[in-house]
Amino acid sequence: MRFTKMHGLGNDFVVIENISDDNMNWPKMARLLCHRRFGVGADGLALIQRGEMTAYRLRIFNADGSEAEMCGNALRVAGKYLYERGFVNEAVFRLEMQQAVKTLRLELTGDQVSAVEVDMGSPILESAAIPVSGPARMVVNEELAVAGLHFRITAVSMGNPHCVIFSDNPETVPLVEWGSAIETHPLFPKKTNVEFAEVLSTEEVRVRVFERGVGETLACGSGACAVLVAGVLNGALSRRAKIHLPGGALLVEWREDGHVYLSGPASEVFSGELREEMKKIAYTTC
Repeated sequence: MRFTKMHGLGNDFVVIENISDDNMNWPKMARLLCHRRFGVGADGLALIQRGEMTAYRLRIFNADGSEAEMCGNALRVAGKYLYERGFVNEAVFRLEMQQAVKTLRLELTGDQVSAVEVDMGSPILESAAIPVSGPARMVVNEELAVAGLHFRITAVSMGNPHCVIFSDNPETVPLVEWGSAIETHPLFPKKTNVEFAEVLSTEEVRVRVFERGVGETLACGSGACAVLVAGVLNGALSRRAKIHLPGGALLVEWREDGHVYLSGPASEVFSGELREEMKKIAYTTC
């Protein structure tokens, strides 16, 4: 089984084509492959399969084996992979992920993809749909108590849940401790991604991300989108801003059509082949 290691600003994935055979225990394979000591090492497994609503679909399994509903960085990675390997021939195409269909626009330099813009769709702000427990509401600048600490949170879903907290200096935040406590708080019945964001200007923000099922990552595309939306809702950001993450910057825009657009690069690192023993282990159900 062939694989390709790719990343979007350091948010890295093991990419595998699985066009016809879907008998694999993919959560177990993700845990094996993503281990940074005993596997290839990655934040997630990006699985490219035949689509039902479009030609191809993307499935993302986090490092812990859980399946993600949405991932902006993985969508950009998949866009580069599909175009450069001839699966698609157009610079604008649609890609299926879970029950959503996303439009990708590729920026080309010759026959190579230098950047990808993803139409991430409209943000989900209703608490029940994010989901956030409690009465129906928009969760904007709401107080949350966790482990004796108090945070002001804004909750947004970009197809996956996010909890955005504006902070004076995210670099000093004990992200693993606070992020894991917030991720698993009862307020979030499906857990949540957590972003600590420092507003630098109305068009620029610095962010650190604790991803659900992964931990701290160098970048998060859906998280960058959630931060922009939260910034607009709190009157801190304009509708177009540069989102600085540890792995680099993404451009996010919440346009008049109501959709959020995410733009940034994707990179390929190397390809390889899995040993047959690992594939056989992943076919087991335990």
